[in-house]
Amino acid sequence: MFAPISEIFDSVQGEGPYVGVRQAFVRFVGCNLNCSYCDTPREDVGHCRFENNAGSGSFEEFQNPLTVNMVEELLEHFKHIHSISLTGGEPLLHADFISQMRTSVPLYLESNMTLPQKAKKIKGRISYVSGDVKLTDEFEGEDFESHLDRTIECFRVLKTTKIRDCFCKIVVTNETDPDDVLGVVGAISNYISCVVLQPVTQGATTKPAPVQSLMELQKNLLDEIDTRIIPQTHKMWGCL
Repeated sequence: MFAPISEIFDSVQGEGPYVGVRQAFVRFVGCNLNCSYCDTPREDVGHCRFENNAGSGSFEEFQNPLTVNMVEELLEHFKHIHSISLTGGEPLLHADFISQMRTSVPLYLESNMTLPQKAKKIKGRISYVSGDVKLTDEFEGEDFESHLDRTIECFRVLKTTKIRDCFCKIVVTNETDPDDVLGVVGAISNYISCVVLQPVTQGATTKPAPVQSLMELQKNLLDEIDTRIIPQTHKMWGCL
């Protein structure tokens, strides 16, 4: 089994309720969406960059695509990690590859939550789910109602259980409609442990929401579920 991977490195989780934990990151190539604020290159890459010494900026390169065994061997270099972040791109595009991975630490999936059939293939392998919700202001593609139905189903498949934590992360811009957020959270609140409102990073093509608007949205959501405002902290101190 092979998969195109752009980077494998050791760093710190910069988003969501697990911010600050040490992780290994496996960044898969390719995505099925095209969000306006995305800062990850979409094109295929000929080589996977591997940073053995965290924060050094020194990378080895390995020819793509990589085998499952090779990814497992590279991950063995990293010690004292909380989990392995499967990110991208969209890692669920490579569900068959992920289903064959065998690691000594838990897997942490970072997904746009729009591929429920793929999610079913790996739900027994994942311990943490950082699930994005893409709303109308950044959604590009097919009919939005179909997109939303798949998102809700994906959260149902990967829901919080005794052995898995699933939370929802929503990037908030100045164009985000609070009613859209309230509606989708109401549909998935039984499947998640909390909601993370993530102000869009300064410098993105879209502008962040005003502080008062963010706090008002959080207040309304707190009537239903634990809701936190957490920016992208890794952008603040310049780590991968």
